[in-house]
Amino acid sequence: MGAPRDIGTFVVWDYVVFAGMLLISAVIGIYYAFAGGGQQTSKDFLMGGRRMTAVPVALSLTASFMSAVTVLGTPSEVYRFGAIFSIFAITYFLVVVLSAEVFLPVFYKLGITSTYEYLELRFNKCVRLCGTILFIVQTILYTGIVIYAPALALNQVTGFDLWGVVVATGVVCTFYCTMGGLKAVIWTDVFQVGIMVAGFTSVIIKAALIQGGISTIINDASNGGRLNFWNFNPNPLQRHTFWTIIIGGTFTWTSIYGVNQSQVQRYISCKSRFQAKLSLYINLLGLWVILVCSVLCGLALYSRYHDCDPWTAKKVSAPDQLMPYLVLDILQDYPGLPGLFVACAYSGTLSTVSSSINALAAVTMEDLVKPRFPSLSEKSLSWISQGMSVLFGALCIGMAALASLMGALLQAALSIFGMLGGPLMGLFSLGILVPFANSIGALGGLLAGFAVSLWVGIGAQLYPPLPERMMPLRLETYGCNSTYNGTNWMTTTEMPFSTSASQVHNIERTPLMDNWYSLSYLYFSTVGTLVTLFVGMLISVSTGGRKQNIDCRFLLTKEDFLSNFDIFKKKKQVLGYKSHPVEDGGTDNPAFNHIELNGTDQSSKINGTRL
Repeated sequence: MGAPRDIGTFVVWDYVVFAGMLLISAVIGIYYAFAGGGQQTSKDFLMGGRRMTAVPVALSLTASFMSAVTVLGTPSEVYRFGAIFSIFAITYFLVVVLSAEVFLPVFYKLGITSTYEYLELRFNKCVRLCGTILFIVQTILYTGIVIYAPALALNQVTGFDLWGVVVATGVVCTFYCTMGGLKAVIWTDVFQVGIMVAGFTSVIIKAALIQGGISTIINDASNGGRLNFWNFNPNPLQRHTFWTIIIGGTFTWTSIYGVNQSQVQRYISCKSRFQAKLSLYINLLGLWVILVCSVLCGLALYSRYHDCDPWTAKKVSAPDQLMPYLVLDILQDYPGLPGLFVACAYSGTLSTVSSSINALAAVTMEDLVKPRFPSLSEKSLSWISQGMSVLFGALCIGMAALASLMGALLQAALSIFGMLGGPLMGLFSLGILVPFANSIGALGGLLAGFAVSLWVGIGAQLYPPLPERMMPLRLETYGCNSTYNGTNWMTTTEMPFSTSASQVHNIERTPLMDNWYSLSYLYFSTVGTLVTLFVGMLISVSTGGRKQNIDCRFLLTKEDFLSNFDIFKKKKQVLGYKSHPVEDGGTDNPAFNHIELNGTDQSSKINGTRL
């Protein structure tokens, strides 16, 4: 393609498109603050009044995990390590089936606002508190990275003011979460998914036109060894192979989809259980679409720069900036389109941050405020929820400042999820799948799993695995025209870890570093979950877990699976549950009226069937 021209810059239209996206998101928040009588109760605010339908919820689930980390991280991942990343398509399928068939039925039939309420119903208050605190820490850490990541890349490509953007994102997000509650979060997410797909497609179409069709892109990729789908090496130390992605990826993502409050809160807000499951399955399609888009973008990146890699040529200072670089390179003649791409990266961020803020508010309300102050009225609870949203919004912006000190983004984000999400998922699996697990076992397992995950995770951050474990593919610079001296517009923010890695190399590598710490980052979650499960089972059995009686509502039962086929039976049964007498102030979910809620553990032991 010859020497790349000078890269374009942002023009007025790009700023207009970007500001428009923020503005529409804010307007949706204002609309839901006043539509339909506003946010009267904390339940309206936190759960959309449990009246949502499947499609918006599905798109919202897709949006919140396709953050800017995906938009900027995945294409550069494919560019550097090849298209094996697309094996995640199978992982996503497994994850959605697991979430819909194992975790959803239990949470839905209990009708809870915070998933951690389940831990108290099934174990005791102490376990619930541990789960809640872990979740709050994990989410604030992650949200900080998500706000900071795109701001950094965009700042270096477009000269946006870095902290201006970070604060603007945080403020807009906090604003529409506080004003409109969960409904606003879901509908802004629907709008943001649209923007993300639009941003991706504009890049793919233009790249295909410049390179001469998708076929050229695919040919370039296969010549560069980028189409490495079938790597069946069972070695758990290699970063991405078929097995690490299928096994490790499934654990990592199930801990997000199955038990993470920000996801569960959405699908529990559906009208019926059928709608909730449907939303998960539709969301699978969304995940696939975005995966395909981002992998294609990565191949387009390679096709465009296969003989002149901007990263080695020092035109960008981190792989995360390759995507914005490509956008300004190929879309510079179309005012507004680079802005669309930035809006695309940003809507990823907004949707993730907003769901985190809303989930944090819900968890704090349900797990920390309500048990302490049972006498609060609905109105004041609603106000407190809104106050919580503001508080957590501010905390997340603060975290973004800390994130500026952390290393490579995608990896950091996923390792946080792995290190903290793994043990939490183990805890929920113990509760749902293991009838004889008791609270002592649950706490012991959680602590053990947490200790092991932290050990691996922190070890891996301090002593990064050797390049032969990571298997990056070759990047060439022979095609770069040496006279083209790109004015170095990327001097800011070197990634801190690139330095520490080089210093560590002269340390003697011990077997511990080469094996244990080199574990693929996708396995952090798997290790955490399995350790939690095994230790939990052992302790429970040895402390008399088999003697306890547990209400079968807290476990996954045969009926939960068979009820999938209720739709084909007579319609009567669908309406049958309304025929239970509804007590005053009860919900119309018979499995869950208030009398039982406030009852002590004794009452549930009496009702509980002997297992």
